[in-house]
Amino acid sequence: MSLIVEASPTARQAGEAAAAAASKAGVRVIDEHDRDKLRDVEGLLIAIWGMSPHGAPVPFDLLRSISHAGCNVSAAYNADGALRGAAVGIVSPGGAATYSLIAGVLPGAADKGVGFALKQHQRAWSLARGIETMTWTFDPLVSRNARFNLTKLGAHAFEYARDFYGEMQDDINANDESDRLVAVWPLSSKRSISCSEGSVEELELPETAQNNILEYGPDSRPVLLETPDTLWCRAPQDIVALRAADSDEAGLWRLRIRGIFESAFASGYNASGVTRTGWYRLTKTNQA
Repeated sequence: MSLIVEASPTARQAGEAAAAAASKAGVRVIDEHDRDKLRDVEGLLIAIWGMSPHGAPVPFDLLRSISHAGCNVSAAYNADGALRGAAVGIVSPGGAATYSLIAGVLPGAADKGVGFALKQHQRAWSLARGIETMTWTFDPLVSRNARFNLTKLGAHAFEYARDFYGEMQDDINANDESDRLVAVWPLSSKRSISCSEGSVEELELPETAQNNILEYGPDSRPVLLETPDTLWCRAPQDIVALRAADSDEAGLWRLRIRGIFESAFASGYNASGVTRTGWYRLTKTNQA
């Protein structure tokens, strides 16, 4: 879907925000179509996730086809022209939403704002085509990514997909079950606009939350707390390291978080943010 509609004020804002995010990160983010550069994108994704028995996370031929179809392969290059990150998105039937298949930043560049610049570029790309929503899935146990998605970008989640891909055998997922939260990013919302300009609502766990502990985690510390109209659920500090060190405990975390989210979503809660310490904020849908 390559047709660009007349730019709306929100689309213009998104373009400006994306350019500012890229400048702050010290990268140039473009829609990549060059065949040889798409091979570099494949290599970058392998460098991040490794190879599985099925091959590259997104193989070159698929990247080439996605780009040729008019969908989105975003690539971030530093001043020397070195590839530092990439994101890939397709468009759902009818152009209702952009579905972000994958987004990653080269190890060592993760704290420099490159990932944020890539997502803002995808936001601008979508809005320029009249697409108001972006969706993707992410591992609820990876609290760093959860905070990025739900707090820094302004997305939310109210769907838990159990074992979405089946067992995954790449370097990051380490044979764990592939439960995912489904992120929904309303690209034109006031919150998303504020986040795109760096004005983020930083969450903190209320001191009173410890007064009402509902469940404990596999580490025997509180994992689910309640304050008026809000649940707070804690993800492990570093699930990737835990999978490597103690796969049994990592599996217990998966089951505990699965039960909490499935129950909360069934009761009308919505994951609307994550603290720096890994606590999800779950509020009723009409309060998010």
